[in-house]
Amino acid sequence: MKDNQWMSLLGLANRARKIISGEELAVKEIRNNKAKLVLLAADASANTTKKITDKCNSYHVPLKMVKDRHLLGQAIGKEARVVVAVMDDGFAKKLVTLLD
Repeated sequence: MKDNQWMSLLGLANRARKIISGEELAVKEIRNNKAKLVLLAADASANTTKKITDKCNSYHVPLKMVKDRHLLGQAIGKEARVVVAVMDDGFAKKLVTLLD
């Protein structure tokens, strides 16, 4: 049930244009202090995982893992996605509670 809730909320955030997907774009938004939450697929490569984890830690951005890239892509109505950055405080806070 929780899967459906966070995926629906992420889909809503996508329709509101409050998310960015893709590794490079997410890193750029983290650097600009615009990312409020980063979602990372558990099946991401070791390089990507390290890069995103390190960026989030140094810029103090919360990071949450999701089951896999297909679930993350499905939530936003796109192909498989490894990294999604949420740009809105409200969506980020609610997603954190749903993913805990």
